[in-house]
Amino acid sequence: MPAAPEIRILALGRFPEVTPGMDLPALILAAATDVDLTLAPGDILIVTQKIVSKAEGALVDLRTVTPSDLAQRWATAWGKDPRQIEVVLRESKRIVRMGNGVIISETHHGFVCANAAVDASNVAGHDLVSLLPRDSDASAQQIRAALSAALGFDLPVIISDSFGRPWRFGIVNVAVGVAGLAPIIDYRGQTDPHGYLLNASVLAIADELTSAAELIMGKLDGRPVAVVRGYPYTPAEGSVSELILDPARDLFR
Repeated sequence: MPAAPEIRILALGRFPEVTPGMDLPALILAAATDVDLTLAPGDILIVTQKIVSKAEGALVDLRTVTPSDLAQRWATAWGKDPRQIEVVLRESKRIVRMGNGVIISETHHGFVCANAAVDASNVAGHDLVSLLPRDSDASAQQIRAALSAALGFDLPVIISDSFGRPWRFGIVNVAVGVAGLAPIIDYRGQTDPHGYLLNASVLAIADELTSAAELIMGKLDGRPVAVVRGYPYTPAEGSVSELILDPARDLFR
């Protein structure tokens, strides 16, 4: 696939506080109208996980949580809320590492991230935490289907979240749900301009698009949706599972 000569990233308008049951596609269309943005064929929609989780009710009231002994011990050692630690443990399929007050775990989706992506930021209420959507690909597909029906053309959707990276400081946005485009480009088997055969070049396109979109969405600006325009993506049903490394090839497991 040739590189795009220009890619634009456009922020939609500000969103209200999203609560369970809200119609996200309707909110997205309204936010586009607020900034006179006309969604067009070829656009890619980037939606932050937090508003998806809120709309779907993927929230836990910590007042309903009884911490286990492990959660109590860990919380006491590091000055954490034992109820939130208990939620992290419940959302973890596998604990990868525990240290310095952080739990690195593998979620039931297969993501390896800090605290199983359980998060209290940008959630209204001191005793509420958000979880990842149970099936983030399905969430992306539902938004895609509703918007595509309303607009009359297919609109791919990527759901994003902020993850840390081994050996790098700072977080970046990555894809946690994909619908409507191929999330990777595989250059293996092709040759570069010097005739060198590419053996390992697989680009995580969905991750790159979400990281770029974060630059205009921000963390505190109330703009949880952006449009990428001008990128020549490959139409496909897509799935975030394509971005999860096979354990057999994981050198760090």
